[in-house]
Amino acid sequence: MPHFVELWVYLSATPLFGLTATLVVYLLAQAFYGRMQGAPWANPVLWSVVVLALLLTATGVKYPTYFSGAQFIHFLLGPAVVALAWPLWERRAELRARGPRLLLAALLGGGAAGASAVLLAWLFGLPKDVVLSMAPKSVTAPVAMGIAEKIGGVPALSAVFAVLTGMVGALTGKYLFDLLRVPAAGSGWTARGFALGTAAHGIGAARALQVNADAGAYAGLALGLQVVLAALLMPLIFRLLG
Repeated sequence: MPHFVELWVYLSATPLFGLTATLVVYLLAQAFYGRMQGAPWANPVLWSVVVLALLLTATGVKYPTYFSGAQFIHFLLGPAVVALAWPLWERRAELRARGPRLLLAALLGGGAAGASAVLLAWLFGLPKDVVLSMAPKSVTAPVAMGIAEKIGGVPALSAVFAVLTGMVGALTGKYLFDLLRVPAAGSGWTARGFALGTAAHGIGAARALQVNADAGAYAGLALGLQVVLAALLMPLIFRLLG
């Protein structure tokens, strides 16, 4: 037992811990997701976050220590996002034909997401900096943090809101689409994917990719459009308003 404790203390203080823990927990969560036949509530990203948070809390491992190993996986996020361009290239002809409609949908969807968040936060009487931090909640977290800093919000809060928005979208999207009778076939997949990417950014796009190739491609497109449009327009709009 003392030898096990010494081994644990050693491993928990090295980069090996963060990398190994992340990979093992995600693989187990992915296996559980498969066993549950892809149920949205069994999302492997959600359960990986929950289990890792509980593990770090129970063992007393500091987040910087954990991240010193997990950063190797974090680095791969960039290439993974760039790889979303390949499904779009395969569908370039139809995207070119639908370009104006997709751009309009992205503007309306992103505007509705940001405006509804700000309005609800204001109605609940939240402080101004929190209200402003809610505005970019449907933009992927790194960009949301940059936007929040420009418009007077709190970058760390915007990151939290963005992650929560992505998780809620990934967990509830299927049920909402079913309720709205958006078909899970043909062009319905493109509508589902684009809506999920617009509202729930990268986490929603990852969920769409797990379900259907067309949905994943359009979710990736929506994610990219929201990043560009929000980064360009949101600081300008808030500067004009305030």
